[in-house]
Amino acid sequence: MNNFKVFFFILIPTIILSFSGFSQTKNITLKELADKKAKQSYDFPSEKTYLSFDKPYYAVGDTIWFKAYVTLENHLPSPISKILYVDLINQKDSVVESLKIPIKNSVGKGSFLLPYPNFKEGNYHLRAYTKWMLNFGEAYFFKKNIVIGNALSKTLITQINFDGSINDKSQNVKTKIIFKDEYGKVLADKKVNWEVTADYERVARGRETTNAKGEVFFNFNTDNKVALNTGTLTTSLDAGDNRTLMATFPLKTAILEYDLQFFPEGGDLIDGITTKVAFKAQRSDGLGANFTGKIVDDQGIEIATISPSHVGIGNFEMTPKKDRKYFANVKFPNGKQKTLPLPNVKSNGITLSTEIKKDSLNIHIKANDAYLENNKNQLFYIAAQNSKTLFYAAQSIVRVKDFNINIPVDKLPTGILQISLLNQAFEPLSERLTFIQRKDDMKITLRPDLPAYKSRSKIKMSIQTSGGLDMTAGNYAVSVINEAKVPYDDDKATTILSYFLLNSDLAGYIEKPNYYFKNVGPKKITDLDNLMLTQGYVKFVYKDVAADKSPNIVAFPENSLTISGTIRKNDGLPLQNGRILFQIPDKYFNTTGTTDKEGHFKFENLIFKDSSEVVINARNNLDSKNLRINVDGEAFPSIYKNINSADDVLNIDSALETYLKSSKIEHQSAFLLREVVVKAAATKKIDHSNYPALTGLSPIADRQLDGAQFQGCNLLVNCLSAAGLTYQDQQLYLSKTYNQGLKVPIEIYVNGLQVDVNYLASLDPKAIDNIEVFNNDGLTGINKLNGTSGVVSINMKELKKTPVTKEQLKDLFGPTNVLTYKPRGYSADREFYTPKFAGPRTSLQAQDNRTTIYWNPYVITDKDGKGSFEFYNSDDKGPYKITIEGIDANGNIGRAVYTYELRQ
Repeated sequence: MNNFKVFFFILIPTIILSFSGFSQTKNITLKELADKKAKQSYDFPSEKTYLSFDKPYYAVGDTIWFKAYVTLENHLPSPISKILYVDLINQKDSVVESLKIPIKNSVGKGSFLLPYPNFKEGNYHLRAYTKWMLNFGEAYFFKKNIVIGNALSKTLITQINFDGSINDKSQNVKTKIIFKDEYGKVLADKKVNWEVTADYERVARGRETTNAKGEVFFNFNTDNKVALNTGTLTTSLDAGDNRTLMATFPLKTAILEYDLQFFPEGGDLIDGITTKVAFKAQRSDGLGANFTGKIVDDQGIEIATISPSHVGIGNFEMTPKKDRKYFANVKFPNGKQKTLPLPNVKSNGITLSTEIKKDSLNIHIKANDAYLENNKNQLFYIAAQNSKTLFYAAQSIVRVKDFNINIPVDKLPTGILQISLLNQAFEPLSERLTFIQRKDDMKITLRPDLPAYKSRSKIKMSIQTSGGLDMTAGNYAVSVINEAKVPYDDDKATTILSYFLLNSDLAGYIEKPNYYFKNVGPKKITDLDNLMLTQGYVKFVYKDVAADKSPNIVAFPENSLTISGTIRKNDGLPLQNGRILFQIPDKYFNTTGTTDKEGHFKFENLIFKDSSEVVINARNNLDSKNLRINVDGEAFPSIYKNINSADDVLNIDSALETYLKSSKIEHQSAFLLREVVVKAAATKKIDHSNYPALTGLSPIADRQLDGAQFQGCNLLVNCLSAAGLTYQDQQLYLSKTYNQGLKVPIEIYVNGLQVDVNYLASLDPKAIDNIEVFNNDGLTGINKLNGTSGVVSINMKELKKTPVTKEQLKDLFGPTNVLTYKPRGYSADREFYTPKFAGPRTSLQAQDNRTTIYWNPYVITDKDGKGSFEFYNSDDKGPYKITIEGIDANGNIGRAVYTYELRQ
């Protein structure tokens, strides 16, 4: 195994060098820095996680299948965490479903069901993390956009286009919408009411009539002070037969502004030093923008012409002068012209640049005359690190203004290398990211057993991995999709290569990340280097390492499911050495424990499924009737802004048109069931809209839970964490804001009546119909009036007025020394169904209309890199795509795509 794979575990000596143009100093502290960095990496290792999916997008009625990998920073399987959390989040930044996945040998698998009507069409995003990752911040979480279309209950198909502009006084938007019914037929001559809402206020509205093509055209404008890009446009179309069809559109792209930023290599423009300057043009929605332009100085002399090479990114070279200012005169696609300043030129400075020539990384350090004169014989350092591991370090003193360092590429790992030029206090003087691509990385080859296949025939694929570092047995995920039904631009994909080598180390959004790893040639190598120059880095600070500054540990690794809590007497004192019986009835499991002097108890190494009932019994103690059991809640991270929101799809109906047609056929039985249900008598829904005090809230709650989830609760406040609420210090909070440090309680309503948190102790959880949670108070003014944050509406069942029996009273006021509730356990483990056809399809057999033909999250190769898998083709002709990606025990990561055509 090469040194850079072992470095994480074995503290090998860091390379301490002096190089041409330098003289070595006796005051050597760089070795101490390297030792401290190695110790910190060993004491506080960082985890990463990556999820493979069976396909790039989904529809209501589908199942999202995924496999999870949990690794250390250098892709080595992580032995630290045994539980992974995966949250599916909607566009309103609310968790709609959360899974708890067991991790074994650093991998796990899971699935999200997307049933109608629980899921709607929209842009969702997903995050995955271990509790240990909470110590290092959300930058270490895996994040991915998930687009979900709808073919089951779709009654209205729309396509919208905006043409917006902004001036000194107002924002103006021209709008065109096409309306079609669920069969794709245009809805002509229909009345359409529309309304624009922004900053919780209606800012425009109108009424139009669709033309013969189902189109409506209208304009609206607002004051510049209105945050229009955060607003929504809502339309209601009168379809006849007393049917009103609603559609809502975000206004994020209604008005697109353009921006252009400049990034000198090494960080600064320095007088007299020829410098590569990268640039990045972006639209206000986060996507790269095209433009044309020129770089000129303050005397109008042209320095360079510029235009992007890829997704708004490119570079040019210039030799700046300290007595000049520089500008970019550019023209954007909307016709607007701008003059934008470049960074100011520093009169003295030192910088570094990089270039990969053949098999060597060349680091070029340049100082101008002024810097050399002012800093001659000053100590400084060069350090290069990848994924928090130091791979190169050198120190010397400034003696000349131009020198080179060469590092063989085979001494470095594939991925992003952060090169820093540091002063004696370990503060950065210049920094540069560069991407290292080794030629001996792992390759995966797929070979079919036959040259051609028929429908429903069995395919056996053999796997052979090669290259890599000390290759060994590997664990891979394989997906096979019908590409005719699931078309996708593979450049946009988040793959195991793009995530581990780019996304997990770079801050912010990366457009089309897989572009840099497909059919790589000179242009893509240049484009990737431009990305290195323009993207922020998730990095450590050398100064903090030198000062022994450690991360703030707020959560510890989880090795198993754990339930803990406290038992107190009615006077508030803890129960010392109390006896506890712990039971999981559906697993026939029971064990005993005792409380410590603080009344704490803890049960570890538990295994149970989500929704399993757990019983904690403290009856076997003196005066047990006066005991009260409280269970500790779980810590959850706040929901941060989706960094991948630029990938949101505005017109999902048209973007996923091909797939949704196939989805409708695939889920036809469910679709027909929906048709029957619509014609049946509607059951009155119990929700906040039933109560006048809450009608100003959003029509759709940020989170809604069925009352059945709380049936096993003894005390309701102990079970509200599933609703995204935190009960602490006799108050109830939104977990989202509480974890961000905003300790403002939520407003509580029960059946439309305002109550305090103590009232919840009187509620019978069995009588709850549903609970709705709102992150804000909408148009009600509730929070402003009461100084609260958010609203929770607890809607009780409509109970028949019958005499209450003695047994019912007993159930209503259950004992406090026995707690029965349903904690979060491991999520249900589902298996992907793979049919085994006996032969060609007969007239009595149903058509196989699946879009995902095969999904296997556990395909294993042996120590020689060999393995295989087999599956059956579906009935449909056309192109099929097999994707395999994974990792071996030594941290070699790989991905391969194989396509074949089914012609008969």
